[in-house]
Amino acid sequence: MEQAPTSPLSLSVSLAYVRALLQAAEISPAHASQLLRPLGMDPDDTTARLSEQQFATLYRSLAVALDDEMLRCFSRPLRPGTLKFTCLALLDAKNLMVAVHRWSYLSRLMQDDFYLEVTTNESTTRIAIVQAPGAPVRRAVASDLMLKVIHGVASWLAGQRLPLVRTDFPFPRPDFAADHELLYPGPVFFGQPQAALTLDAALLQLPIRRSKPELDDFLHRAPEDWFFATPREPSLALRLRDYLGERLPRPATAENAAEALHISIRTLHRRLADEGTSFQRVKDEFRRDRALQLLTKSQASIHLISEQLGFDSTASFHRAFRGWTGETPGAFRSAGAPPR
Repeated sequence: MEQAPTSPLSLSVSLAYVRALLQAAEISPAHASQLLRPLGMDPDDTTARLSEQQFATLYRSLAVALDDEMLRCFSRPLRPGTLKFTCLALLDAKNLMVAVHRWSYLSRLMQDDFYLEVTTNESTTRIAIVQAPGAPVRRAVASDLMLKVIHGVASWLAGQRLPLVRTDFPFPRPDFAADHELLYPGPVFFGQPQAALTLDAALLQLPIRRSKPELDDFLHRAPEDWFFATPREPSLALRLRDYLGERLPRPATAENAAEALHISIRTLHRRLADEGTSFQRVKDEFRRDRALQLLTKSQASIHLISEQLGFDSTASFHRAFRGWTGETPGAFRSAGAPPR
């Protein structure tokens, strides 16, 4: 079943991100395919993305089936109802700072794998997930989901999507890093000592603006309202991908990209660095994703695909593709397999 294309700027997550989540939940590949097909997803389409509604439907069904709102990410399940009673405990806090500190105590009661460490300096507040002594090392998706629920609930309590100074992850940059950069409203960094959210300290003084009657609506829409954080504006990396989609096969340089995006070349490089990426990395990832899509979804010749992606020769495309996947475009197309 073929999925309608999804805009990269829409609220969606890649199939690669979802597969990592299913793997953490100990869902077998065969079972994962059975879960994805009713949603209209082709489990073999490496370029597919799940819409907000598709992802929420999948997540809710898994939480019920596994009897765990965190999908087996931690050694002790967080039974259905955990989010509700957590929110009830936070609603009467004076402000977000009190709510976050209260949550840090609650987290110790609910599970054994980590605790929340809240530190504030003159300008920022950092909420870190610290692994408890002797706790097993969890999969990367565990810290990601916990940061998402903290940011999502805090945003709901404050009545606004809270911008982030930065988001840190302790794992290496994954192939689907663009999902993290879309879902977190601020720069994202990988390979850091701890999983953490950093916010403007003034935001933690915001009063709690929600009441108990509003909680039922929030829980009914879960995980939409806590998982999908709308960015203040599309990240520069995503705007650059849109530009590349319109520009190729014509030469795409940092200079003409900066001109098209109405910023200086210095600003382009600085803002991409703030987002944890670079012009060349965004360009390489875009051409890789487009190459995989054309090789699996079209009958275009490898020479034509090379030209469409702006390579000066088929040999150059072969070298780049081997660097991305470990095999040649022809071998990848013949195998019909996702890249290694």
